[in-house]
Amino acid sequence: MEIRIRESGQVMYESEFRAYLRSNNGPSYETMTLELAEALGIDILLEGPQAAPTRYQTAFRDGVEQIEGKWYTKYSVSDLAEEARIVVDNQQATTIREQRNKLLSDSDWTQLSDSLADKITWAAYRQELRDLTEQTGFPWDIVWPTNVKI
Repeated sequence: MEIRIRESGQVMYESEFRAYLRSNNGPSYETMTLELAEALGIDILLEGPQAAPTRYQTAFRDGVEQIEGKWYTKYSVSDLAEEARIVVDNQQATTIREQRNKLLSDSDWTQLSDSLADKITWAAYRQELRDLTEQTGFPWDIVWPTNVKI
């Protein structure tokens, strides 16, 4: 749990506040209650709404804020730099390629000479998998080919 000291606005964990009280000859206590918090001049910090970043943003804690008389953690979002966007896109592309490669590997048997599978249908499916990286929305907006029936 985190607390906010009203006099200074300082935010700290309850364990730090207990240590602060001990070092300043303050009272010790078993359990923090609203009544005790009021007597000690502190506010219990509640968890605020989480930020909802897009794929090209990052969320971060941005201090505290008072809402309707209660104190909450505050979260904000920040746009990623162009270099970071490239990293995110590359990670997504790698994930998609790994999924695609697994599907290709799982269907390798269909192209063996002694396989009874419809080789033409399976070959077309496998080519669609290989062509995923050429789709306009790659790596984020892709259409996976539908699996063929055995």
